[in-house]
Amino acid sequence: MDEEPVLIKLTPDQAFVLSDWLYEVMMESDKLDAIVPDRAVWSGIYAISGTLEKELAGIFTPDYEQRLAEARSRLVELMGGQRSVTRA
Repeated sequence: MDEEPVLIKLTPDQAFVLSDWLYEVMMESDKLDAIVPDRAVWSGIYAISGTLEKELAGIFTPDYEQRLAEARSRLVELMGGQRSVTRA
C-alpha cells in the first residue's frame, strides 16, 4: 500500500468552518458515534481536526464567533446562498 500522505486543500474559510464543526461533533462523543458509527473512520477525523487546530490561529482569537459567522456567510454565498443545514 502507498504510504504517501494524502493532501487536502481547503480555503481558509472552509478550514475555519470545518474546524468548528469537527470540534462541536467531537466534543459530544455521542454525536460523533451517531454521525460516524465506524470507529475506523475516526482516525482520519481526528487527524484532520488536529491539523486544522494547529494551522488555524483564528480559532483562538476573541472575535472567533464573528469571524466564524462571516466565514459561513461567504461560503454559503459561494454555494448559491442556500443554507439548509444548521450547526451540529
